[in-house]
Amino acid sequence: MGRETVIGLVGKPSSGKSTTLNSLTDANAKVGAFPFTTIDPNKATGYLEVECACARVKQSDLCKPNYGYCRDGKRGVPIMLLDVAGLVPNAHLGRGLGNKFLNDLTEADCLIHIVDVSGTTDAEGKSTRGYDPLQDIEWLQDEIFRWILGNLMEKWPSIVRRHIATKSSTLETLRAQLGGYSANTQLVAKALSLIPNLPPLNEWDNEMIERVIHSFMEVKFPTVLSLNKMDHPDSDKNVSKIILKYPQSKVVLTSAITEVFLRKLSNQKFIKYDSGTEFVDTIDDLGPESGLKPLDDKLRNRIENIRDLVLYRFGSTGVIQLLKSAAELLDLVPVFPVRNIHNFTGGNGSNVFRDCILVKRGSSVISVAKKIMGDVTIVSIEGLGGIKIGEEDTVDIGKNDILSFKVISSH
Repeated sequence: MGRETVIGLVGKPSSGKSTTLNSLTDANAKVGAFPFTTIDPNKATGYLEVECACARVKQSDLCKPNYGYCRDGKRGVPIMLLDVAGLVPNAHLGRGLGNKFLNDLTEADCLIHIVDVSGTTDAEGKSTRGYDPLQDIEWLQDEIFRWILGNLMEKWPSIVRRHIATKSSTLETLRAQLGGYSANTQLVAKALSLIPNLPPLNEWDNEMIERVIHSFMEVKFPTVLSLNKMDHPDSDKNVSKIILKYPQSKVVLTSAITEVFLRKLSNQKFIKYDSGTEFVDTIDDLGPESGLKPLDDKLRNRIENIRDLVLYRFGSTGVIQLLKSAAELLDLVPVFPVRNIHNFTGGNGSNVFRDCILVKRGSSVISVAKKIMGDVTIVSIEGLGGIKIGEEDTVDIGKNDILSFKVISSH
């Protein structure tokens, strides 16, 4: 089985990381049992919203996932979240829970960095005014960089000696050094390919080593910037500054606390809220037949403020967009394995598309089969309409993403 994709949530104290984590993990619906066998204390199940295949074949009323949820063709696919704790300046020197934080980080395939864009918390998360949140972004990148650099430079002379003695390739030597960061050969190769005219490893000076590490970080820790507290009056100028400084980065404006509040009101039946959108309806909008509870003036005013300052202005609270952006960075697409390719059921019962897994866009169909079933002998693979599909065909959204595998039974 392939390793689960892990998305790490990082951020200094009081940036809104816990609130964001709550809003990503509470799918505000009864969800199926969890697919992950072990969940450590700092792991949680988030839900990536994708278009479900049930909408495409017009069978949304029969869709009942084994894991996660499906609401009107919007499917919440479970994805592993890692809550990375203990983030303070100089973590690479072991400050705070520094080493634990950095070691936890190695498991992540992608980071969501929660930044308090209001500038009302300093580097340590203490209350202030006018702090520049750009510092948080630079400092996080710098911590990771110094940690990897420190680990590598400690052993560099002996690495070079061994490299020359064993006549290894640059890729082999670096793979051996960077493998501890959950990096496979393809990942290290990709990082090296980003540096034009790379000299032989034994000729690298300090500047070249630093370039290689920056390149490795780009591939190993692609980062979504979650600019949280976007509705604070001081946030606008900071958002502009960050987007100007990091034009290539994926940036999502969020108000995690608003999302958590709206979901709470929705669960208490004060509002009808479609998460990820700007739509919030109350009994005033839908009438008493909606079954919603009446509002007092205080609550009515709060909802009006949220509509004006967050939802109508930004289009949503931004939270649902975070995992979508992470999936885009990782190039993940949903694949729907079914037992019966003609009615899309799992073999028994009439419910359709019970399972959905996330794989890298362009993965071969056979690698998808292995991820789902491990090492089994596959006789044939069918796609939509019962069409035969080759093992090396690739998957994408809407292409070879509904699959049925016939295997040799092990009697």
